[in-house]
Amino acid sequence: MYQRLIGACAALLALLAVQPATASQSVYTRAPAEPGAINVAGVGDGRTDDSAAIQQAIDKAADKGGGGIVFLPEGTYRITRTLYLWPGVRIFGIGEKRPVILLGAATPGFQRGVAHMLTFAGARPGAGPAQRGPVAFPPAGSVPFNKNVPDANSGTFYSALGNIDFRILDGNQAATAIRFHAAQHSFVSHADFDIGSGLAGLYHVANHAEDLHFRGGRYGILAEKTSPAWPFALVDSTFEGQRDAAIREHEAGLTLVNVAFRNVPVGIEIDRGYGDWLWGQDVRFENVSKAAVIISNENNVYTQVGFQNVLAANTPVFARFRDSGKTVKGVAAAYKVASFSYGLTLPGVGQMGTFKTGMRAERIAELPAPSPPVIRPLPPVSEWVSVRSMGAKGDDKTDDTAAIQKAIDSHRVVYLPTGFYRVSDTLRLRPDTVLLGLHPGLTQIVLPDGTAGYQGIGSPKALIESARGGEAIVAGLGLDTNGANPRSTALLWMAGVRSLVNDVKFQGGHGTNRYDGSRVNPYNNNATADPDTARRWDGQYASLWVTAGGGGTFANIWSPSTFAHPGILISDTQTPGRIIQASVEHHVRTEIGLNRVANWELLAAQTEGEAGESGDAVALEIRDSRNILIANFHGYRVTRTRKAAPAAVTIYNSHDIRFRNVHVNGESGLATCDENGCATFLRLTKFPFENAIRDVSHGLDVREREFAVLDVPATRGPTKPATLGSGKLEKLAGDFHSIGGGAVDAQGKLYFIDRFFRRIWSWSDAGRLELVRDAALDPVNLTVDRSGNLLVLSSFGRNGTVYSFRPGAPDTELTVIPATPSAGRTDTALVLPVNWWNNGEFKDQLDPETYQFTTLAEMFARDVAVPKTREYVSPDGSIALPASRVFQQGPPDHRGLRFSDSLDSYGFIQARPGEPVFVTNGSENRTYSGVVGASGEITNLTPFAERGGEGVVADRQGRVYVANGQIFVFAPDGRQLGRIDVPERPLQLVLGGGDRQTLFILTHHTLYALDLR
Repeated sequence: MYQRLIGACAALLALLAVQPATASQSVYTRAPAEPGAINVAGVGDGRTDDSAAIQQAIDKAADKGGGGIVFLPEGTYRITRTLYLWPGVRIFGIGEKRPVILLGAATPGFQRGVAHMLTFAGARPGAGPAQRGPVAFPPAGSVPFNKNVPDANSGTFYSALGNIDFRILDGNQAATAIRFHAAQHSFVSHADFDIGSGLAGLYHVANHAEDLHFRGGRYGILAEKTSPAWPFALVDSTFEGQRDAAIREHEAGLTLVNVAFRNVPVGIEIDRGYGDWLWGQDVRFENVSKAAVIISNENNVYTQVGFQNVLAANTPVFARFRDSGKTVKGVAAAYKVASFSYGLTLPGVGQMGTFKTGMRAERIAELPAPSPPVIRPLPPVSEWVSVRSMGAKGDDKTDDTAAIQKAIDSHRVVYLPTGFYRVSDTLRLRPDTVLLGLHPGLTQIVLPDGTAGYQGIGSPKALIESARGGEAIVAGLGLDTNGANPRSTALLWMAGVRSLVNDVKFQGGHGTNRYDGSRVNPYNNNATADPDTARRWDGQYASLWVTAGGGGTFANIWSPSTFAHPGILISDTQTPGRIIQASVEHHVRTEIGLNRVANWELLAAQTEGEAGESGDAVALEIRDSRNILIANFHGYRVTRTRKAAPAAVTIYNSHDIRFRNVHVNGESGLATCDENGCATFLRLTKFPFENAIRDVSHGLDVREREFAVLDVPATRGPTKPATLGSGKLEKLAGDFHSIGGGAVDAQGKLYFIDRFFRRIWSWSDAGRLELVRDAALDPVNLTVDRSGNLLVLSSFGRNGTVYSFRPGAPDTELTVIPATPSAGRTDTALVLPVNWWNNGEFKDQLDPETYQFTTLAEMFARDVAVPKTREYVSPDGSIALPASRVFQQGPPDHRGLRFSDSLDSYGFIQARPGEPVFVTNGSENRTYSGVVGASGEITNLTPFAERGGEGVVADRQGRVYVANGQIFVFAPDGRQLGRIDVPERPLQLVLGGGDRQTLFILTHHTLYALDLR
């Protein structure tokens, strides 16, 4: 008995020893009126192992379909193994004091590598189609290790954790509190992390986090790229006392708003060999001994670092450059940085960029008091009035309009428990209304199709309408206007600068749950329309419409309804407004629109153009607007895209538009299963936006798709196309849909494909365009053997197909070439992709022993050095195409999609084993030289130029031509000799003509040529 008493006292003293001096205030001081919530039935005394109790509650919530809500009551919950938060499950701490999840001293399994207390998981083993096979890359760090749990990914929606603290006791040096890898409408909020001797509070980041406070640990946050590869926003948070760095990360799209760093050696460290789209606004650095930020991967377009309105004290070095050793020092003991930028800086619209560092700073006497929170706190739960108490049913059948409006009219704070609340008329908010739920996937306000007041042609009619001015809040809800209500807009917002919209999903399209928890399929069987033809894409007003002097803060917004135009519209307002982390996707014409707007900021806004609906969509349209900041903007199109689009951003009659950290690309996660298991891979489309920005009013394009700084002033400077020598650029043929896959024969005759129309063309020295083949055989890329036979790589079939024919032969003649084991011959020319996309698969790149990440350059060199085991040999045996691994998405017939290094490339190159080649990796924007091996491998990979991504070719004089927005010309030693500007974006470069002195330039729509003589 005496020994047990001593043990209990020791445990109590250990707990008291790690209590923070000031605990953050609990947000949910009592449980909301949520009948569907699952309560954790743990002990919560800090000694009993509550792992099973917490996991059982999460499992039970996940059983409901679509996720669920878990309440963790006040207490200290010791765990001994990893907790799995399944997709769509949200867990919230409840009580006057926040509950704490505790990792006891020296808990077995948390001493080596990386070990997680809680992980956001991608699927529950055995649950649904996400688990069709073995997990190819189960994430490390589960204790005990579970190979059957996939990592959270770009399809992991709605998972969240709030109002729960984490504490790591001594002897757990590998421990992290949360592996936070997820996608839209996932968040971590209102949490303190006492990391102690542990590794990190968060490992990986996703989407959005707010009101987090990290104390101790090796790092507060340790992160790689997010699972969907778009930005992460961290708001109203603090770091203190980390041993190595407060944040260590790369490619996380880190967006900081009102974040403070205190008593650390480094604020933010970007990993060796990597860049990031890093934006910090209203940030504080206090007592930061080594550097506020460590910048790596210099002179690469993927390194974009910017700060605005930064305060610093006892921070002698603001920026340290890892590669060069350069530093940017603080200007005083206490100083204010109005702005800092590093990266590719564009001197004006229509011009190419150069790398620059810029800083505007001034001495101040002392730091002012900390700023108030950007995200306003919710009222206490004691003020929440449930709409159920006012008669609303939320049963997806009853018309709840009157009951909800009655609740709004009679109470300031109105809570909607989980349910689907059908309405038939506009819900009108008062100036101070707080309308909230806890789960946008499970708590939806729904406008049924065909609702009478929303039909026909007329002015917009809102599902929810705010009062003009005021301080209204809408949070934690899903708003669904369905697809057959042409006058509808989901949220018409006219509230003032202090208003808030947070954690709101505009339902319709991807991620839309039904009442029974099943997921809506937004497509017919070929993804060209809704399954119900009465539901018209692009047939409604904007999902979120801020207008008539509206403003405020909009955080963690998801707007993917294909029925709306656009996803977010801001119009006719000069009231300051700020968007922090928004995913706006899958619209037909415009994702985000600004019209007659001033004094707004878009921070960490991400858009996604889908293949079926968004072929003609722009990511952001700005009209008649001024004083707009756009920072950490990510505009991309999915791998499935099959149509070119001119620009991500279009500008009309606007000025004082400040772009900081722009990332326009065309890669996305590809979920696939094959004989090696189920996993998500990062693949590339041939159709990212051709330009980042098109200034329509002035006829200017921004070709740089990755850059750190561009200001759009009222007056645009003149631009003059660059040329090299006296060579004249000639347009040979145009009006194609999307050409590529070019190759020349022994006589220098060019062959190429118009991929959409599946036609193979040729261009000869005689100046003739000829149609060579017109069969529907899905040609993607071409090459020509020594005898003049065309080899065609087709996307048809599970692993693609290679066939051959001789130009001029009857159309009935065609030979399918089987893949055979690689012979490793040295007398055969090998056919290789000229451009690659190699950014690592969606698996951790952290070495658990050294805690170093494999760099992109190391991954690229490793992957291209792998010999191919099979090949396609031409009819005369003079060339061989090594077979790349093919990833399949969708059905195995023509509806499915195929991706591989060879299929993804804009074209091929030929070289014999032992010969040098130039290739380019788009994920680094870098061109390499290397040596071809006997089985298609490339060795001795050496960086050649910090330009690249599309095409590269070398002429007889050793000059190297690189397509990267324009054509950059380099000497054999890598010195840039000049630039050749082309009216359209160059994609593939091929040397042809009888003397190989003609540079053929293939854009999407036009064939150009340049005589190099």
